[in-house]
Amino acid sequence: LKRRQEEVREDPEELRRKVRELAGAVRNAKYLVVYTGAGISTAASIPDYRGPNGVWTLLQKGRSVRAADLSEAEPTLTHMSIARLHEQKLVQHVVSQNCDGLHLRSGLPRTAISELHGNMYIEVCTACTPNREYVRVFDVTERTALHRHQTGRACHKCGAQLRDTIVHFGERGTLGQPLNWEAATQAASKADTILCLGSSLKVLKKYPRLWCMTKPPSRRPKLYIVNLQWTPKDDWAALKLHGKCDDVMQLLMDELGLEIPPYSRWQDPIFSLATPLRAGEEGSHTRKSLCREEPPPGDRGAPLSSAPVLGGWFGRGCTKRTKRKKVT
Repeated sequence: LKRRQEEVREDPEELRRKVRELAGAVRNAKYLVVYTGAGISTAASIPDYRGPNGVWTLLQKGRSVRAADLSEAEPTLTHMSIARLHEQKLVQHVVSQNCDGLHLRSGLPRTAISELHGNMYIEVCTACTPNREYVRVFDVTERTALHRHQTGRACHKCGAQLRDTIVHFGERGTLGQPLNWEAATQAASKADTILCLGSSLKVLKKYPRLWCMTKPPSRRPKLYIVNLQWTPKDDWAALKLHGKCDDVMQLLMDELGLEIPPYSRWQDPIFSLATPLRAGEEGSHTRKSLCREEPPPGDRGAPLSSAPVLGGWFGRGCTKRTKRKKVT
């Protein structure tokens, strides 16, 4: 078990060789689907789960979990690379386990993303048919947790309580959007190539619909995995690359001759998608809102604050469910 938790880093020359092979697979793929996990957001100072400083790892060691202010996180080089690959029609769909909303903010179209575990910026009214969606510029999960999803705000149309979109451990995700399971299943069935970036695959492997297991082995998609640690799908992979996602994607984009677009707050889609709070709702949250202004030049690249983020999908909300003691 300890060996499986260890991080392995490829020799730089070996990594380049493997990236050249991956670039060939990307070019030749007829239908490429990307599966992403927490490892693509660590460069945005959002901890992963099973890495050396991951949430589960620290909790198992009895240490507290502190996260950077998630509102300060921005799409990483990997997020922006994926958006460009989709724009170039080299990637057809992205299936993500991340709740951080960074794929949406990278400019990837809504139809091209399945956020299987929800999005921290989206709350919905399930009383409306179809469900009415509210994109916000702040983390809506402040008051929510496992089996407790009401955000404290009401639908502008019908007045029903809004709920978050997060799928916690022990829950089954039933919302159409942003989970978009229908598109994820359809993409998996069409895929001839799957690229897994920064996911331990310990949760994704439990979703047989994503792996085309009903097809004979010869007709299943070719699997490419980028992760520093062992994953349960390594033996199925056509190629495993032990490297950081940003490093691998930089090499891959160079190999493909594609520029990685820089992230721009001015062009962040979340600001045009967002529904403003109504009068009287300003006090309904205390989370920091995203700000469209560019930071002063001196602030660029400054480390994010490490104040603990409590409740919602991160911290309390992402810990595994504990059994309640019976009251005798």
